[in-house]
Amino acid sequence: MEYQTHTFPNGIRLIHKSVVAQTAHFGLLINAGSRDETAAEQGMAHFIEHTIFKGTKTKNAYQIISCLEDVGGDIDAYTTKEETFIYATFLKNYYELAVNLISDICFNATYPKNEINKERLVVLDEINSYKDSPAELIFDDFDELVYSNHPLGKNILGKPSTLKTFKKNSILTFVKNNYFTNEMVFSSVGNIKFQDLVKILEKYINCIPENSRKLQRSICPVYKPKTKSVKKNTFQAHCLMGNIAYDVYDKRRSGLILLNNILAGNSMNSRLNLVLREKYGFAYNVESSFNPFIDTGLLSIYFGTDKSNLGKCIELTHAEIRKLCNKKLSALQLEKAKKQLIGQVTISSENNANLMITLAKSYSLYNKVESLKEFFKKIEKLTPSDLLNISNEILDIPKFTTLTYI
Repeated sequence: MEYQTHTFPNGIRLIHKSVVAQTAHFGLLINAGSRDETAAEQGMAHFIEHTIFKGTKTKNAYQIISCLEDVGGDIDAYTTKEETFIYATFLKNYYELAVNLISDICFNATYPKNEINKERLVVLDEINSYKDSPAELIFDDFDELVYSNHPLGKNILGKPSTLKTFKKNSILTFVKNNYFTNEMVFSSVGNIKFQDLVKILEKYINCIPENSRKLQRSICPVYKPKTKSVKKNTFQAHCLMGNIAYDVYDKRRSGLILLNNILAGNSMNSRLNLVLREKYGFAYNVESSFNPFIDTGLLSIYFGTDKSNLGKCIELTHAEIRKLCNKKLSALQLEKAKKQLIGQVTISSENNANLMITLAKSYSLYNKVESLKEFFKKIEKLTPSDLLNISNEILDIPKFTTLTYI
């Protein structure tokens, strides 16, 4: 993967991949998310993601949302536990317009009082919508069970009691304490000369003063597995189980990515989908996920089922896990699993919007981007023994935390 990079005097970095396409993608990743919030700030990172679009020194909320949409583009954002990302998709002719807009809202947001009050209602409604969706809500409750009394365990949307206290000053305080120039990355995938893009960015961000992180993030507490059942007035039972896993810097991460895909990843022929859905018809939605953070990780397995089948589904899930822990994959099974993952990653990489996000994350974390060829080499080197060892470490059922909605 060929890409170009540049670091500006204030520490902000840029990564760009040139592609021949009419559509371009550009965004800013900020290494600040919900884990950076104090107890009184719960939900702040996500609230800023909303209110950052509501006004700058030169644009009102309507002008911000219309700026790119008037020429067929769009702008969006998301917040995770550890990052905030503001990004745009647009025709290549409007690169400077996109750079100007994203730089303006990220560095010159004014957070008008009337807009804060309106957006508070929007986020409260978003919180309530999650309460109506147990298949989504259970993930937040599971995080809280695993990472109890730590910011990683708090849900990203926050809670009404803290949300009601957010004002312009508290927003500016969070930005000052958590938005650091040396932890910001502009990412670009599009048809523009790199030097032209650098010059455009210099025009809009060279005036931003350098600001580096001084305090480290709080360390995660010692993990203790828990089991909890919550009564819900729903037709389905929902179950989420899992264990802490490898962080983003752990070399065993690629092995767990492959193992997760085998278990219940992005394919209909994953082991748990074949058993719970195809063989017995117990579940419509079965999935597993591996989320690595800077100092920990989380491997989780979710399914929803009729309440009468909950116990059977848990037993079947445990049985499939034990198979991975007790018996090595055959050479043929491992080869098929590798080909499947390599195919999925290759297809995803050809989506330039996904690529723009991947470049930003990789460059932010590692100050480099691993090529597909390098990643595939790591996957190809994995042996049945490697996966067996990972299974016995991460898929150790006595270490599982389990949350059920019944």
